[in-house]
Amino acid sequence: MRIMGLDFGSKTVGVAISDPLSITAQGIEIIRRETENKLRRTCARIEELIKEYGVESIVLGFPKNMNNTVGDRAQKSLEFAEMLKRRTGLPVIMWDERLTTVEAERALIEGNVRREDRKEHIDRLAAVLILQGYLNTLH
Repeated sequence: MRIMGLDFGSKTVGVAISDPLSITAQGIEIIRRETENKLRRTCARIEELIKEYGVESIVLGFPKNMNNTVGDRAQKSLEFAEMLKRRTGLPVIMWDERLTTVEAERALIEGNVRREDRKEHIDRLAAVLILQGYLNTLH
């Protein structure tokens, strides 16, 4: 069973997919959009990837505030989760993603990725960290 991990941002969605045994997460791509509220193409691409990889569930990053409250970004993620459930019919698991972007940035720095190149990878890596965190709880 493959699981999709998503890092939902204001203009990007980082995408990761698990291996068939749901043990490891691999970064697949970053879906970009011009404006925050234009999600039709983003959802269509996610649906294509679900079919391509045979995804059976989605783990969506839930960016709660550090004090565990639900802010504007987290509320947008909840709305996106509802949209994904309606469009795909798949279960969507909300996963606490606090500090994943910080962790992704640190990993890219340690990997000697140049500052100007990090933007190209950070959302995909954040999706990997979100999905891998979830997968680790399954085994």
